[in-house]
Amino acid sequence: MSKINYILVDGYNVINVWKELKEIMSESLEDARHMLVEMLHDFASYSGSKIIVVYDAHYAKGGIEKHEKHGNIDVVYTKEGESADVYIERNVVELSKKALVAVITSDYLEQRITLQMGGIRITPNEFLIDIKGSRKKIRDKTKLSYVDKKNSIEDFVDKDIMEKLEKMRRNL
Repeated sequence: MSKINYILVDGYNVINVWKELKEIMSESLEDARHMLVEMLHDFASYSGSKIIVVYDAHYAKGGIEKHEKHGNIDVVYTKEGESADVYIERNVVELSKKALVAVITSDYLEQRITLQMGGIRITPNEFLIDIKGSRKKIRDKTKLSYVDKKNSIEDFVDKDIMEKLEKMRRNL
């Protein structure tokens, strides 16, 4: 499969599907949104994809579209009267003209529209598997084997000096 250039995430949809985030949301919606962005950081770096998380704000009176940058993740709050689905659909059309686009949502209608507009649909649970897989690959790449990398003083000091140091240690 080709590299996905853009990943549009239906934020509240994902939060409501991922058990860990849903539990956090019951305490604090703000914390759940923050945790989602945190979970996406390493994946964005690892995959090289630009990730845009979209949250519905269409019920907010007088709300204007708001964009925030959180490291390598863009977060968008839609304007009054515009749902995340509408924002995502509009952007899939534009972005898919120049790049490969994926949409993360469990909304069946949104998935169908995404496919019709030239994007790729990924369910939140499939995406979570991808995120966990990338975390494992990152850990495996950066893991240090301390057994293999063991450095001891004996590796750097002459045998005669080691004997003298040992005598000093034992007060002989």
